[in-house]
Parts: sequence; C-alpha cells; structure tokens
Amino acid sequence: MSPFDALRGQLLNAAEAFSGGGDALAGILTGMVGDVDRMLREELEIFPVCHHSPASALAMTRRLRDKRPKVVYLELCEDLRPLLDELRNCKLPVALQAFATALDGFPAGAGPLSVIAPVTEASAEYQAIAYALDTPGVEIVLVDRSVDHVFQWLPQETDDPSPQEQAGQGDEAAPHSDDAALHGDAVGVEIGDLRPRFAELEKHLLHHGKVRHWSEWWDQYVEQPLTGADHDTYRQAMALIGSLFRRLRPDGDAHLTVDEERERHMWTRIREHLAESGADPADCLYVCGAFHAVSTVAEFGLRSEAPPYAIAPRTGTRWLYGLIPSSHSAIEAQFGLAQGSVSIAAATWAKAVRRGGVTPYRLEGQRTGRGRQALKAKPPVAAEPAADRLSGFLATPPALDGLDEDELRGWCVDIVRLARRNGYLASTADAISVFETSILLAGVRGRARPTPYDFADAAVTCIEKDVVPGRRDVRRLCEILLGGDKIGMVGYEALPPLARDVYDRLEPLGLDLTRRTQQRVLLDLRADPELEPCSDLLWTLRYLLPDGALRPIMGERRLGERPIQESWDVALGRHQREIVELGYEGVTVEQVLEQRLRRMAWDPQATAGAALAAVEDAILHVGGRRLPGELGARAVELLAAERTVDDAPEVLRRIRRLLTYYRASEPALPAWCEAFVTAGYAHYCTLLPSAFAGEDTGVRQVGAMLGFLFTLESLALSLGCDRAQLELAVRQSHPGEPAKVALLWAAQTQLGLVTRDELRVRCDELLANPLVVPAYPLYVSGFVQALEPVPGLAPFVVEALSKAFARLPDPVLLPWLPMLIRTLRQHAPELVPVLVREAGRTFPGTLAELDAWTPPWERPAAPPREARAVPAPSGPVSALLARHPGACDAVAALLGCTEEWGSTGQRTGEVAALLARHPATTGAVAALLDA
Repeated sequence: MSPFDALRGQLLNAAEAFSGGGDALAGILTGMVGDVDRMLREELEIFPVCHHSPASALAMTRRLRDKRPKVVYLELCEDLRPLLDELRNCKLPVALQAFATALDGFPAGAGPLSVIAPVTEASAEYQAIAYALDTPGVEIVLVDRSVDHVFQWLPQETDDPSPQEQAGQGDEAAPHSDDAALHGDAVGVEIGDLRPRFAELEKHLLHHGKVRHWSEWWDQYVEQPLTGADHDTYRQAMALIGSLFRRLRPDGDAHLTVDEERERHMWTRIREHLAESGADPADCLYVCGAFHAVSTVAEFGLRSEAPPYAIAPRTGTRWLYGLIPSSHSAIEAQFGLAQGSVSIAAATWAKAVRRGGVTPYRLEGQRTGRGRQALKAKPPVAAEPAADRLSGFLATPPALDGLDEDELRGWCVDIVRLARRNGYLASTADAISVFETSILLAGVRGRARPTPYDFADAAVTCIEKDVVPGRRDVRRLCEILLGGDKIGMVGYEALPPLARDVYDRLEPLGLDLTRRTQQRVLLDLRADPELEPCSDLLWTLRYLLPDGALRPIMGERRLGERPIQESWDVALGRHQREIVELGYEGVTVEQVLEQRLRRMAWDPQATAGAALAAVEDAILHVGGRRLPGELGARAVELLAAERTVDDAPEVLRRIRRLLTYYRASEPALPAWCEAFVTAGYAHYCTLLPSAFAGEDTGVRQVGAMLGFLFTLESLALSLGCDRAQLELAVRQSHPGEPAKVALLWAAQTQLGLVTRDELRVRCDELLANPLVVPAYPLYVSGFVQALEPVPGLAPFVVEALSKAFARLPDPVLLPWLPMLIRTLRQHAPELVPVLVREAGRTFPGTLAELDAWTPPWERPAAPPREARAVPAPSGPVSALLARHPGACDAVAALLGCTEEWGSTGQRTGEVAALLARHPATTGAVAALLDA
C-alpha cells in the first residue's frame, strides 16, 4: 500500500470530472504522484532543490543539521571538486570556472571554451558545500558530467531553442548593468534548473498568476509557501513540481535526451563511490535539481537492474580551473532571470534567517560580514516512514503574511530619497502614492502583503518619468534599495600565480587592487626610478586587458620615447575575471604577452602589417632583440607570400616607423629590416602593373606601394636592388581609372620619364576637354595621393587646383566642388594638410597683396646667366687635379659630362665665385691633403 493511494484516487476523480474520462490527464496526474512515491521509496535520500532558491537553502540547512550525513553527493561537474576548497578564500558570489584554449577533439576554431558555475550564499548547494568542508569526517562528491562532456554534448543541446527562447523571454532578459558581463561568454551550469519547458504552460501560469515574469511567479507560488514548510512537505512539493515540468514538455525535446544522459552519469558515479568507499546509503544525501529527482531512466536508484552505463571518455583538451568573481546581475543575465530577482532572493534569504532562527553554514575564514555561530551538536534524527504531506499542502491555502506597514513605509521613504539623489523631482506625495499603489497591486494579484516586485512596479508607476535624469532609472534604484547588486571577489590565496604576481609587483604603488572603484596613481619615474618596473607592468596589462581596466592620463609609450612622469586610472578590481583568465595562459604577464604576439604573427590569416604591429608591440613591452627578430623574420615571410596589396598602407606606415627607431637607437639595422626592404622592393615592383590595372585595388594601396618604392629606394639600392626593375614596372603599368592615371604620371615624373612641363600640358588638356572635366577631381585625388611617394609634387598640385578654379565656369565649377570635397575626404584625408600648407606658402598672406600677385607658374622665366671667365685661384688643389686627371675623367663619365679639359688657369665663373665665398672649405681640404 502506498501512502499516496488516497491522493491518487482524488486526482483520478478530478481527471474524470475535467476531461470526461480521458486517459491523458489521468495519466499525467497519477504519474506525478507515482514519481513522488518512487523518489521517497529510494534507499538513498534524494533532496530536490531549485537554483538560487531561499526556500531550498533553508530546507537544506535544516536537513543537514537534523540528518548530519557523512557523504553528500552534489549535482555539479565532477572535475570542479578541487575548486571547492578555495571558496573559503573568496567573498561570495563567485563562480567556479573551467577554461581551455588548446583544444583537442573539438572543431577547429571553437575555442576558447569556458564553463562557469556560480555560487551564492542563498543557495542549497553552498550550504551543502560549507557543511561538508567544515565538518570532520564528511565527504562531498560531485557526480555530474565533466566540463569536457558539457561541450561534447553541447551540439545536441543547441539543436533546439532554449526554454527561455521558446517562451519568448523578452521581459526576463531586461537590460543589465555592466557588472552583468562578469561571466564573459562562458557557458553556465547550475544546480536545479527548474522551469517549464512547455512555452504555453509558462504563459498560462504567468497570465493566471497575474505576474509579469517567471521569477515573480516562482516567488509567490513556490518560495513563500515552502519557506516555512517542514522537510517532508518540502521534498514532496518540490518533487511534484519537477514531475509536472518533466511530463509537460514538447515532443522531441532534445534537452530531455541530455538530461537523461546526465542522470545516468550521476547514478553511475554514486554507485561507483558507494562500492569503493563502503558507505552506508542511510548516511548519504543526494542533492540534485527537482527535475532530476524524479528521473525515469532505468539507471535510477541504487537497486537498478539496468546494464552498466558506459561513460564516454574525455577528449585530449587540457582544462584549466579557477575562480572568478560573479554578481547577482551576472547570474541573472547568464540564466535568463528577471532583473533583480537574485538580489530579491538574497534579501528574502537574509530575512528568513533572521525571522526563522536558522543558522546557516558558512565556510571558516570566508570574507563575510557575519561569523559562523557555533552550535551544539544534536543527535541525528532517525528517518521516519514517508507519509502523505502533499494532500494537506495542496488542499490548504498557504498562510499569507499580513501587511507589514513599517517595512513598506520604510521602502517608500527610502526610494523617494534615492530618487531625489539621482535627479528625480520626487516628494513626500510620491512616497504616499507608492505606498498605496503597492497595496493596490498586491490586492489585484491576490496577495495580502506587497512583495518587492509589487513595490518596484508601484515605484516605477509613480516616480518614473519619460526621461531618466541620471544614470539609473527607478527600477535600478529599487534593486539598490532592496539589497543591490552584490559583487563577489576572489581572495588572494585563491588566485592563480599570474594574478598573485601582478598584485605583488604593483604593491609599491600603494593601491588597494581589490576595490572596484577607479583609483588615480602618479608615477614620477625621474624622482623614483624604482617605479619603472611598475610602469612597465601597467603598460603590459593595458595591452592585455580590455579597455577600462587601465587608462593612462599622462604619459605615452612610443618607439624611442620613455615618459618621465605618468598618471594612471586603475580599475583592476572590476576586471578580476580577466586577470584570472590571463593566469590560464601563463605564469607571468610577459609570457602571456609573448604567446599572444606569436599567435598574432603565426595566425593563418596573419598579414605582413599584423606581423609588423607585433614587432612594434614586442619592442615596446618586451624589449630585447630575440622576439622582435623572430617576428620580423615572420613579417618578411608573410610579405613575400602575399598576393594582394590591401595591407600596403599599414606596411608602409609601420616599416617607416621601425626603420626610424632602429636608425636612432641601433648602430646598424637588424638583418630582418634589410631583408624586409629588399623583399618589399622586389615584391611591390612585381605587383605594381597588376595593381594599377586591377579594379579591386584602391588608390590608397597603389599610392602606398609607390611610397614604399620611392621613399625606401636609396636603402633598397644600397642593399643590392636594381632600379631598372622599378622603371620597367612603371613602364608596364597601364591604368584605366583617373586617380591611378594621375599616380602613374607622378611616378613617371619622379623617375624622369616625364618632365614637369609635359605633366603641366597633360593637365591643361584635361581642363580643356569638357568630357573629362567631371572626372577631374579623381585626377586631383590621385595627385594628392602621390604627395606621399613624391612630396616635391605639392606645388604642382596647388597649381592644378588653382587653374581649375580659374578656368572652369561657374555652371561647371559649382556642381564640381562637392564631388572634389568628397573625393579628397574619402581617398586622402591625411594628405590634405600637406596641400593646405603648400597653398599657404604659394598664395599671398593678405588681401591687399592679392591684386598685385602673379602666380608662380605664370611668371616669365628668368633669362639664363652668362658664365664669365674668372681666373681660378692657384694652389695645391689645381696642381693635384692637373697631375691626376684620371679621377676627374671617371667622375665626369659617371655624371655624363663630355666637355674637354681646359687649362689649369681657366675655370667657370660659378666655381670661382663659390670658392671665393667659402675659402675656409678650400683651406681645410688643402690642409687635409698636405697632411
């Protein structure tokens, strides 16, 4: 005979009355009762819980003190067990984390992988952990799948949308604060995920419960009735809810398959531990979610006759484990809970602890505002036969708390005070209206006592305006009032070695790095040279950590420059998770930085520009020659292997900067710099004709190629490159776009293939052709792009623009101007200042000078001066040249001079005048030769 036979009969009669004899409803109702009965009959006591539930935490505390089990089996990833001992060094809430970057057995590009399991004080799992760790002779065993299996089974979990997505969880996923990002993009695992997996059921419950979101429904209809319930009533009610949600689910639910695999895994681990340890099941407690407590798998129970379940092996991925800070808002964002629900649950837990006289378990040495009270040991309570508590619980309405006017009045006064501090024009009348509206909303929703949800809705209704005057709206102020967003902190002892090393090395700054506020620090490196290691570490952390962790106010680190004073805004307390995750990559920040720079340079998608950026970062933050040399050699390989020139502007900008740095700080250029210049010269000469002709290559890229070839030509020729290769590439280029045509003309002018007069004639022909005038701005943009490889072309570009403004009629010029401005802004924004400065030198400075001003290109050319013979001064130089004419003949042949030798006493007037004006030079040469 089952103690639930009477309840089963009542439910069958109810099903007969409602459905007219249908089997579906009767099967669901009787199946729910059967699930509860099966759980109670199990030899191993199963304790069903719901995640972040104050009622579950209170019931767990009471049961642990009554039963005092010797083994606690907990639904949590089994490989997270070593992290539990570090919880005593942390301030809750924190999250257990598993992290992996080097993947083996998962798809390429899937990493990094991260799993988090948040822990709060108002949770049943924390009570079980604290009891097991601080009670001698008690063992805690984690029995859920490993984090590796979480990702092995993840594709099955993501085939269908989550229950929150099925229910259209728009109101639940409300905007959260910045602290909601504490978990990053990690996958969350929780103990006791209890929520309807049938979207229509959830909508039905919310509608008839007259609430807006699931967290509020759960608080009203589950949390409050079960907060003061006894152990048997709590277990049976939670198991009944888990069975209801398990049976009312959509067909083909992929999540159920994963849940059943987890249940088989957990029961297999429990039986294995009992067999190895020889523990008595009567002294054990199995803590799991209510959904899993009523499992229907064949492996359920210690007496299961199902064949042994084979647990799949883990992949070769190397997992790293640690603790990261968490917060209430981060938990809400991670698991799709309503904004403020975890904070309200924490406030409910604290109030129930004070009112109910329950002393919760807390880990010894944990950073909390209250110490753990020592209790006298009580003998364990013997287990009693299961009795039917469900009938009375379901038939009797819960005892509702009466209106606590003092509490509600305090809330109303405090919210008005907070609103006024945050810019709202709230008054005493608003406090009265919030008070009355809270009572009204509670009555409409069937409550005798307004809940925090009723109060928050009333405050928003009465105080909120169309525009939020400050950073926080009224709903956020209500969260702060009711407990705020509690943020955890990982203690120093629980940090990885890298994080502890960072804290130790920054200790000379005198900062409290655990504070979440922003702190200002000033470093006078000239007066305190011992602070230079701190400065180096701050710059390295700024490179590795996200924006906002460290912000330099004064001082800048560039190639060849070191500031003598620095000022920093430090907010490392807000980014403790990022610092902890750096510890997964290496032992020191320098090691992590080197690994990241190498990954950047050896990435399959890396370019020469990215490798040069890695070289620059290595010089700035690592120093030395080894790492920059290796990264520079990699840049040479990438440049030679590139088949496009999309990266040419960045390559030109960075290699110029690096060459300038090495020329100023080193006696000779590194070998990789010389190899990069020679490889780049040959590479860009080869690609120049195709870049000019290709439509997919922009003007900026071609201009950057020419800039590399012309500005680094002297270095390339000194390293053995051939200038004929560049001339041949320019001759083979035949562009079709106007801007590229202008670039080609500029290159031909630089090489001497086209004179400046010929270039001027070509531009005059363009202005004279009415069909080409609309495209003239494109030619101008090409000339402006050419200012980088051919800076001497600036006067000509000013001349070309001036002629266009002077010759074009207004009907053509006025529509043409917007296109000119857009073209210059799009293609050459950084070169326009060069053009403006040249125009400032060309045009008159005042309006009065403009009438008499003549453009330089319209002035008549000055007649050539006639050379007059001036007797050259006699001396040892003339005698030396006369005695050894071979050297002068070789220089003349190199320069292309064909004149014959004259007498030693006759020289041109220019040479004689030059020697006469600078006699000191001639005397110095003579003294050198005499010596």
